[in-house]
Amino acid sequence: MIVVRDDALSIKASDDVVRVRQEVRARALEIGLGLVDQTKIVTAASELARNTLDYGGGGTVRLQILQDGGRKGLKLVFEDQGPGISDIELALKDGYTTGNGLGLGLSGAKRLSNEFDIQSRPGEGTRVSITRWK
Repeated sequence: MIVVRDDALSIKASDDVVRVRQEVRARALEIGLGLVDQTKIVTAASELARNTLDYGGGGTVRLQILQDGGRKGLKLVFEDQGPGISDIELALKDGYTTGNGLGLGLSGAKRLSNEFDIQSRPGEGTRVSITRWK
């Protein structure tokens, strides 16, 4: 697998969440994702960017365009140095929330992605990686 393009954006304010959505849509178009797949990756990115801001206290997202043989993909890696998640399995259950949301952010992002990975430790922050393939 080859990383064709690799960009990073900071997530420090609500305006950054909007910018992440815009940049993810632009990359999805660039690799030729159809409207449904564009919507899925943008929605997942929006949820994860909001989580990075609200629960992680801000952080970054890396946007990577991937080439794997004849297929292209968009990988997003969200990282923060926030309080972390003590029980990842519980956090991935629909309806579980530590805030005021519906508890569908992480589980929804997982469903909307072809690949999903989460790493988190209490006191050390969280890293969530999603990929959507064409």
